[in-house]
Amino acid sequence: MSSERTDLVAKRLEYIERMKRAKPGTVDVRFEGRKPLGTGSTNRHGMPQLPTGQREVKTWPVLDLGDVPHIALADWRLVLGGLCENPVTLDWQAFLALPQTQDTSDFHCVTTWSRMDNRWKGVSFRALAELALPKSNARFVRTTGYDRFPGTPIPYTTNLPLARALDPDVLLVHEWEGAPLPIEHGGPCRMITPRLYAWKGAKWIHKIDFLEQDEPGFWEERGYSNTAEPWFDDRYSS
Repeated sequence: MSSERTDLVAKRLEYIERMKRAKPGTVDVRFEGRKPLGTGSTNRHGMPQLPTGQREVKTWPVLDLGDVPHIALADWRLVLGGLCENPVTLDWQAFLALPQTQDTSDFHCVTTWSRMDNRWKGVSFRALAELALPKSNARFVRTTGYDRFPGTPIPYTTNLPLARALDPDVLLVHEWEGAPLPIEHGGPCRMITPRLYAWKGAKWIHKIDFLEQDEPGFWEERGYSNTAEPWFDDRYSS
C-alpha cells in the first residue's frame, strides 16, 4: 500500500483541526430548540433539502481509512451481538433472504458535499433489530467494518443511539443505482444513515453490537461530533 494511502488518517486529523479553527461554530453544536438550517424545498423527512454548509455534487467521492478490504461473498458475515436476545451471524445468502427494501435518499458527507436522490436496495436496520431483539437496557449501537487503520489491528467503528439507528431510512445496502454496491464505497454491504452525516454508516460492515452505554467510534474519538446532525452544522467535537 502506498504511503499516500496509509497517511490518510493523519491528513484527515489535520483537516479536522483546521476546520475547528476556521469554523468554531461547528464544534460541540447546541441545537436543542433551534430550527434546522439549510436551503431548498422540504425533503422526505421535513428538513431543508440541502443542509447548511453543504454543496450538491453529482459524483460520489471516495473517503476511507486507506484500507479497502475485498471480501468474497462466500466469506462475508454480518454478526449481530451484544445486548440482544437472539445473537446471530448471517452469511450472504441469509442476509439476502431477509426482507429487502428499496429506497431513495440523500447522502451527506461531513466534508461538505451531498449527493442527492441515491437509489438503494438492502435490509433495513429495523428488520435486523427485529431479528436480534435488543434487550430492554440496550440504548446504543456500535457498528464495525472489515476495514482497519493501516498498520494496526484497529477496525473502523462508529456509534449511534439505538433510536437513531431505527430511523426508517437506515439501511444496510448492497445495491446502489440498480447495480451491486461498488467496493470502494463499502461493497458488498455498507450502512447508510441519511438523516446524519454519512460517516455514521460503516462501510464494509461486519458487526452490529447493541450496547447499554455509548462507545464513541473511530472518528468520534478523533474529533468528529458524536451526534452528527447535518442540519445544525454539527461536525466537530472538542
